[in-house]
Amino acid sequence: MPITALQLLFLYLVIVFSKMNFVEGEIICIDKPYEWTSFDVVKKVRGSLRIKKVGHAGTLDPLATGLLILCTGKKTKTINDLMGQKKTYTGCIELGATTPSLDKETEVSETKAFDHITEEAIVEATQKFTGNIAQLPPIFSAIKVGGERLYKKARRGDEVEIKAREIHIHSFEIEKIELPNVYFKVSCSKGTYIRSLARDFGLALDTVSYLTSLRRTHIGDFSVENAKSPTEFVDYAKSLLHTDADI
Repeated sequence: MPITALQLLFLYLVIVFSKMNFVEGEIICIDKPYEWTSFDVVKKVRGSLRIKKVGHAGTLDPLATGLLILCTGKKTKTINDLMGQKKTYTGCIELGATTPSLDKETEVSETKAFDHITEEAIVEATQKFTGNIAQLPPIFSAIKVGGERLYKKARRGDEVEIKAREIHIHSFEIEKIELPNVYFKVSCSKGTYIRSLARDFGLALDTVSYLTSLRRTHIGDFSVENAKSPTEFVDYAKSLLHTDADI
């Protein structure tokens, strides 16, 4: 059956008003891929919607995956509120080795025995990292010191004094132990560095450690289960704009 002029008009209005919603303001949940920066995602979504006002509510490291909340239009005013929501992560800590970046971005720089560590000690150690705790951020981070990002100073080998910050760990659970790997789930406040938690967890067990994988699953009531990958979102945006043009 051929499409009538009225149906074509209705389809056009749906496309126009759908895009207007993003211009006016929407919250978008993206499942950030491995090795993408948070800005890579913002740039992709901004280009797919062909609008300028897009921002994210909380950076994810390039080597982390999972939930990244983006806001468009007037919804960018809610970014600070969203960033203040409780966040939940799953991941893996490797005991007995560490790196300068505290993750896989840099090569292993130190090893230490871990054969003295029992499963009971691992579970017990989580209790030291719940509630309000003082945490020293990693030097490979986006924190600014003297107007420059710390990771830039770290890559030059500069010595920098970093001050501890108070954070809150709501829960820290061990999901599986396959030494030297410890799989965990943690819910925490804004400003928590899971790489620093991985470092401090190993020190509490009298060894060294680093983060080998990380995935953000929740921010407040938002879940990664309801998020689209960047590719899926681009396809969705193309359907709104009714175009096959490359984005």
